[in-house]
Amino acid sequence: MNGATQPYPIHAALEIEDAKNVLRAAVRANRQQRSARLRQEAAEAFADVLVSSEQLASARCVAAYVSRPHEPGTLPLIERLAERGVRILLPVLGAGLERGWAPYAGTDDLQERAPGRPPEPGTEAHGPEALEEADVVIAPALAVDTTGMRLGQGGGWYDRALSHKRPEAPVVAMVFPEEIYDAAQRPIPHEPHDVPVDAVVTPSGWMSIPATSQV
Repeated sequence: MNGATQPYPIHAALEIEDAKNVLRAAVRANRQQRSARLRQEAAEAFADVLVSSEQLASARCVAAYVSRPHEPGTLPLIERLAERGVRILLPVLGAGLERGWAPYAGTDDLQERAPGRPPEPGTEAHGPEALEEADVVIAPALAVDTTGMRLGQGGGWYDRALSHKRPEAPVVAMVFPEEIYDAAQRPIPHEPHDVPVDAVVTPSGWMSIPATSQV
């Protein structure tokens, strides 16, 4: 999407959760304007950046996710990591809405198990503590600001899940270029339970978040 704008329909009168929802809707509408061709090109570029990064070069296990149609595409990344022999953990929905992780076993194994949910692997599911295995966590995001605050899809599952990762395992968000916000001018609304990411990746590169910037 050439000349993409950065939506920020937030004003001071909004409560934090309302501000998040308004911004989510605006970013999702913006993403709808990106064509399938441009999304596929971006997905390959995301994979180029990530697989060539120092952080993933030595990773033996990576936690990722299967993207939905208008999200930054993750399948090229997942396939390249799998070809390298990296163990890949993907989110799964278990019994009683319990969420955990299951290892990736190829695209043919991915199935849509509930309407509107991303495809999940059919391999044996493990509990949320399985995230301790991951050397790097690739987290979905609608937007990220320059302090590392991440706007998720809502529900707070990733923020809770991240409590199980190893302290040294970086959390990396994938967003389109216009979805990185200057925190001094357009901060991502956040609450105490929101967990900042350590880095942001766009199709053109990797941006680390200085620890001193994280709130």
